[in-house]
Amino acid sequence: MHVISRKKLKEGVLRHAELEPALDAWFRIAKKALWQNLADVRKTFSTADAVEKWTVFNIKRNKYRLITEINYRFRRVYIRPVLTHAQYNQEKWKQ
Repeated sequence: MHVISRKKLKEGVLRHAELEPALDAWFRIAKKALWQNLADVRKTFSTADAVEKWTVFNIKRNKYRLITEINYRFRRVYIRPVLTHAQYNQEKWKQ
């Protein structure tokens, strides 16, 4: 998959330094993946969830959430915000 863009992951690490190993691992796995649908994503990340048009990944045992949009046809993963669980629950990220 083509991950667009790693910059958002780095911004998440700047805000939450403890995320660096987890987000780096997620990135390395995602860029090598050949996902064709959510079921494929869940084979790699079993806790991934579809929320409307987004795919949400639990990071650091559900302490953080990585929001993405995945275009399976063109094999692209668009990174949206990296949020704490509390920020995610506010649902402002959907706007």
